[in-house]
Amino acid sequence: MTAFWAAFIYVFLAEIGDKTQLMTLAFTAKYKGGLVLSAVSVATALINLISVGLGEGLGKLLPIFWINLFAGTAFIVFGIWELRPEDDDAEKVKVSRFGPFMTVALAFFFAELGDKTMLAAVAIASKYHAFFAVWAGSTVGLIGSNALAILAGHHLNERISAKWMKIAIAVVYIGSGAYALYEAYAHH
Repeated sequence: MTAFWAAFIYVFLAEIGDKTQLMTLAFTAKYKGGLVLSAVSVATALINLISVGLGEGLGKLLPIFWINLFAGTAFIVFGIWELRPEDDDAEKVKVSRFGPFMTVALAFFFAELGDKTMLAAVAIASKYHAFFAVWAGSTVGLIGSNALAILAGHHLNERISAKWMKIAIAVVYIGSGAYALYEAYAHH
């Protein structure tokens, strides 16, 4: 169960204020929330399946020291990455000839490739070796964060400064990374 919660928390937090969450907000302004959430859910399940598969493969090939070193460094990088300004890709999204569902699903899938939530799922999977738990946690975390964007994104931006949200998320990532690096060297 630890793998599920680790994946859920890290991916959920990484998605707050991310470009794909902003994209979800933009799509929600154009399409019904249920359609957007369904398309995002399908894309999320697929991208996390790929991410966790990559992570599991790396986890079987590398000793725990290198996995902790990789995960710790990755989380510190995610924390620093969180502090950089985001591009507003949400305004650049156009509808494809495949209709609204496929437009949202494909745009979300391709926007997530190489994104910090994908890299977080890879890092967590390589550490925990619990394929289904990490896949489920990262998928529920990513869907949950985007559902939050659909349901309450507008009100959240009015109450909580985006700057402070980014700083809080960065602190969680950097702290987690530092702890993983500590574990790598403490048990080496």
